[in-house]
Amino acid sequence: MGAFNTETLRQGIEGDKAANLLSLYADDAELRIVDRNTQPSNPRILHGRGEIGELLEDVYSRDIKTHKLEKCIVEGDQVAYTESCEYSDGMRVFAESMITLRDGKIAEQIMLQAWDE
Repeated sequence: MGAFNTETLRQGIEGDKAANLLSLYADDAELRIVDRNTQPSNPRILHGRGEIGELLEDVYSRDIKTHKLEKCIVEGDQVAYTESCEYSDGMRVFAESMITLRDGKIAEQIMLQAWDE
């Protein structure tokens, strides 16, 4: 079993390209997003690196001033982390993720996110 690389996670989140972060996902990964628009009873679910990559490309194409990995905890095949970002217009976003790993890659991720209105 490969080890999860938290430094790659940090570089991916804090970098300016989606490819670094996308490299951490298994080919068949699933990402479930819960927020104001996609609430727990109807979350946004992305399947596979292709769909997840499209989301990440969209995020990294935005005018983000800062994007930071706040905290990260790895316990066996589980990872939890928080991230924050600030857009150039001052809007802030905060997200928490719970991840299940398989062979050192992200197999499942649940992300809760909130942003300034």
